[in-house]
Amino acid sequence: MTDRPLWAVEAMVAAMRAARNGPLPPSVPGISIDTRTIAPGEAFFAIKGDNRDGHDFVAAALAAGAGFAVVSADRRASFPQDAPLLIVADVLEGLRDLARAARARSRAKVVAVTGSVGKTGTKEALRLTLACNGETHASLASYNNHWGVPLSLARCPESARYAVFELGMNHAGEIEPLTRLVRPQVAIITTVEPVHLEFFGSLEAIADAKAEIFLGLERGGAAVINRDNPQFARLERSAQNADVERIVSFGEHARADARLIKCSLQSDTSTVQARIFGADVTYKLGAPGRHLVLNSLAVLATAVLVGADLALAALALVDLQPASGRGARLTLDMPGGKALLIDESYNANPASMRAALALLSHANVGPLGRRIAVLGDMLELGPRGGELHRELAMAVLAHDIDLVFCCGPLMRALWEALPSRRKGGYAETSAALESHVLAAVQPGDAVMVKGSLGSRMAPIVKALQSRYRREASDLVPAQASTNG
Repeated sequence: MTDRPLWAVEAMVAAMRAARNGPLPPSVPGISIDTRTIAPGEAFFAIKGDNRDGHDFVAAALAAGAGFAVVSADRRASFPQDAPLLIVADVLEGLRDLARAARARSRAKVVAVTGSVGKTGTKEALRLTLACNGETHASLASYNNHWGVPLSLARCPESARYAVFELGMNHAGEIEPLTRLVRPQVAIITTVEPVHLEFFGSLEAIADAKAEIFLGLERGGAAVINRDNPQFARLERSAQNADVERIVSFGEHARADARLIKCSLQSDTSTVQARIFGADVTYKLGAPGRHLVLNSLAVLATAVLVGADLALAALALVDLQPASGRGARLTLDMPGGKALLIDESYNANPASMRAALALLSHANVGPLGRRIAVLGDMLELGPRGGELHRELAMAVLAHDIDLVFCCGPLMRALWEALPSRRKGGYAETSAALESHVLAAVQPGDAVMVKGSLGSRMAPIVKALQSRYRREASDLVPAQASTNG
């Protein structure tokens, strides 16, 4: 990494066609949109969101040590005459202009990641593997939407050798402007699954929306696509229609360019044998789950495509850790023993729910321990919502989950489909279910909590944590996600 400033103010003024006001520093070390985390000297962008207007926090940002604030011309009168400001017509568009300037000056190999499931984990695995080959910039958490992507790109240091960006969407047409902004050399689609069906109506429509990522690929770039996914042929055609020059596949398929040969799934790790562009490689993943194994193939293929060392990249994956809300593991210190808590509470869809149940099936339990799933509604599934919830009963039985707690009107369909011996409890809301879960957990159990963000499953995780002391060594950094 470098101690050089992120941006010279003169360069920011030119990129955003901004007007100056008040005393300004010659440069800034970073960019912020959040007064709670802003660092001294950073530029504060007063973005107007759905619920809050950043202009209302400019005073707090400057008081916290911001070098200056970027504000819109129509709000200039809200601030003192001598306030350090850059004034633009529209703050979000100004941020996009700065992002374009960041991309124009960058010599990094740029990777963009999308997919119905696994975007954040794949992006974090790329951050890990590429960092051992050179300076790597990657989007924070899951800043993958209309403001998160330009913010992440504008934060890319000129000195970065690699840059990784996550692109999300929940409506058609949202990925294309993001990928044209990022202009990746490699574009990954992890998978296409029934997510946001409420807004699309079919898997084919979801595949087409994800395939927008190919429209921003640089000439000579590569598309990396899951060959095992039923939408592979459609995605491949979309890449060809976008004049993508190289199409790379990954998966278990015999013709996959990055092919899984064999894997051994353990309770908290996985050992993998794979063939990446004809090179045999054996490596260990520091986080468990077959879905992570498959996405690691895309990660290693991408490492090769951007010129990183395959052996170093594979070795780095031993340090991969699940994120908070996405498989993070916590120890519950209970009277008489310990229990395992798997926090999958941030989001859910049918594919990620099945993956989480598979993960739970491999969790270690005590002599009398049980594998317990605490599940909330999967949202934005449209008319098929009840059916897709009911179908989870097959996964519960296939993975031999001992006990299931359900909450929410959609999860009622799963609850009614379960055999009586698997039923732990049902409630209309997570708040009503919480006491039942707390009363049920015993030493030796492994408990997995999962649901869409709107089903509010995180408070159940927090309630278990607050009742039973956590071991500090089991905590991992938080990584949030915004959409699909």
